[in-house]
Amino acid sequence: MNLDWKSLGVLPREPRVLTVNEVESLYELYKKLSSSIVQDGHIQKEEFQYALFRNTSKQNLFFDRVFDMFDVNRDGHIEFEEFVDSLSVFHPKTPNAVKIKSAFKLYDLRHTGYIEREELKDMVLALLKESDLALSDDVVEQIVNKTFNEADSKSDGKIDQEEWENYVEKNPSLLKNMTLPYLMDITLSFPSFVMRTEADESEL
Repeated sequence: MNLDWKSLGVLPREPRVLTVNEVESLYELYKKLSSSIVQDGHIQKEEFQYALFRNTSKQNLFFDRVFDMFDVNRDGHIEFEEFVDSLSVFHPKTPNAVKIKSAFKLYDLRHTGYIEREELKDMVLALLKESDLALSDDVVEQIVNKTFNEADSKSDGKIDQEEWENYVEKNPSLLKNMTLPYLMDITLSFPSFVMRTEADESEL
């Protein structure tokens, strides 16, 4: 297989973090995912969910937000360009500034340009559920209150982009879920899949 960015229909992010070989491997992965349940050339939500959780019935707000992040044009499925563009956010080499901005969008459930307290709480609960951690309501409230009070430096009852950036810079562990280490070698590994291509490793 000898593909390039243009033939794959991908306009890579700047700064570029994926090699041509990695994009080719993602293309092979995309083809597998997009035909795992419905063979229509697109990754449907249930196919994306099955790839992450190995089932199509588990309900989780965090998953819904990640799917929305991938489904950029909001047409209910993920196209290849969306797949590559969104996955690149989770690449270990992607600058933290990009990850911080994307994480903000994940928490901004109502798309208002701010993170409100209830949105923060909903995401904390979703992340705890995803991690199979069971905490009492009192402990959850303490976490939410502490986080929100520290992040809302302007004390106006909402967290804007600037406040979020400042807070995450002081608490980088918040970006843990925004990095997928195996993307460093996507040509060899991906959850439940092994991808190998014959392309040269050099970047364009």
